Amino acid sequence: MSEMSQPNERNRTGEGSGPVAADLRAVLSSIGETVYTWNIDTDRIDWGGNATVTLKAPGGTAIASGRAFARLVVADSGLSRYDAVMRSSQRDVGHGVPFQTSYAFKAPSGETLWLEDTGRWFGGIDGRPGRVHGVVRIVPQPAAGKGGRSGQCDELTGGLTRQQLSDLLADEIVRCRREHKTLALALIGIDGLGGLNEAYGFDVADEVIAAIAERLRSVMRRGDTLARYSGNKLGVALLGCSEEQLPVAAVRFAEAVKAAPVETTAGSVHANVVIGAVLLPRFGPTAALAMQHAEEALADAKASPARAYVAYAPDRRRDERRQSNRRFTDEIVTALNERRVVLARQPIVASHSREIAFYEALVRVHRADGTLMPASQIVPLIEKLGFVQLLDHRVLELAVAALAEDPALSLSMNVSSATAHHPDWIAALGGHLAAQPGLAQRLIVELTETCAIEDLEATQRSIAATRALGVRVAIDDFGSGHTSFRHLRDLNVDLVKIDGAFVQNLGRSTDDRFFVRTLVDLARHLGVGIVAEWVQDEETARMLEGWGIEYLQGELFGEASTPVPPVSVAV
Repeated sequence: MSEMSQPNERNRTGEGSGPVAADLRAVLSSIGETVYTWNIDTDRIDWGGNATVTLKAPGGTAIASGRAFARLVVADSGLSRYDAVMRSSQRDVGHGVPFQTSYAFKAPSGETLWLEDTGRWFGGIDGRPGRVHGVVRIVPQPAAGKGGRSGQCDELTGGLTRQQLSDLLADEIVRCRREHKTLALALIGIDGLGGLNEAYGFDVADEVIAAIAERLRSVMRRGDTLARYSGNKLGVALLGCSEEQLPVAAVRFAEAVKAAPVETTAGSVHANVVIGAVLLPRFGPTAALAMQHAEEALADAKASPARAYVAYAPDRRRDERRQSNRRFTDEIVTALNERRVVLARQPIVASHSREIAFYEALVRVHRADGTLMPASQIVPLIEKLGFVQLLDHRVLELAVAALAEDPALSLSMNVSSATAHHPDWIAALGGHLAAQPGLAQRLIVELTETCAIEDLEATQRSIAATRALGVRVAIDDFGSGHTSFRHLRDLNVDLVKIDGAFVQNLGRSTDDRFFVRTLVDLARHLGVGIVAEWVQDEETARMLEGWGIEYLQGELFGEASTPVPPVSVAV
């Protein structure tokens, strides 16, 4: 932008100094844009003829070099041009490498401008950036107090953060509604990133994320904005995008990513993405709903291997299911807070004497109208909705309280895999037992077989820590997952509970009899106690006793007892 750089720019572009050049400078100035070329080797920046006006830098000396320009970039306002270019993990293979970033610029006039800097760098002989062609555009100053676009951009991709994206969407939704226009949000999920982390480490995965961000920028339109949505997700806000243009843009993004392998320090890596998108403000009247609907579309795309792109569309059944889930969540959380979660007790008897050896604690919820909700209606949905740990910890409190109240009582309680594998569980269990000495030997923790083999190493650690506290451990539904034959010895449990599906038809099914006998022989060989579930008749009970099974559970010996009023426990 210095006077000596302007002739160079005029000569290079052929604009000259006549009316056309003047008109072009006026147009660029009116929309707050100016072009530049940066020679990194000499550090010289040649600006377009309107730069002194656009960037409010009289004379141009203050922005005539990369270093001088960088001194005017406000610290921590965003990824600088220098960092966006020099820290890029990409390589120029002959066509240049695109970049885009935004930051605050303290103009020589004293005014602070917010700039969007978009361009492409080209490598020198050594492959490192040698020159940059770009354009800077003045963008509106972020609203005060939003904590959004005025903050630091994502360092890895140079894009907006998730919060900044949310702020941008909120502003654009309002503008589009006012001007009767549309925009879209594309949420782009990177496939296989977890495998890359495992195989090569986080640095290589970061290189892939950065490379995909650059490829997306290379096919984005001017005015589109890239953001780092989460660890393996990128978002693109497509301003002025119509419903017809949205699938075209999605295909363009997907093809740009998979066009060639990503070159990393660990070698070439194949990259692929799936895309969920939503048209706004039609299907997203707020930024929060826009992002929620984009996530739903992305989840649908991931669930359908045949579709790499899904656009959000309203689904009455899904919306009704979601509303039902919200009502259920509210009901359970309220029941927990109001101590309407209770434990029913089903007896488990010794096979030889038919005397009660211990009880299984079964979750029940008293609804507000006084009716009971059984575990079969509660646990699967609670696990799906992600707050089963809250229920498990409350059940632990109730079980410990019941054991403390009745010194003759022994209880087994079920624990979900999400809870059993969480470090807080053992700490909570140990804390309760430390406060009530002598209870540990009367408590049994049941893990389902599918939970046990889901993450065998984590299960082994959890079982060892539980048994170290003096608590016995049982594997529930044993036989439902046949991998248990290989892993039962490694789990080192005290009891196995044979899945009732193999017990209820023993008198009629030779296959079930053979299967149960095999399980019994295996458990006896390992010195593990056995409980048979779903025992419904005396013939089956005598058969199981004859095979040496120690404990029996089922209708023959009593249903779960009606829960007494909830034990008062400190929240």
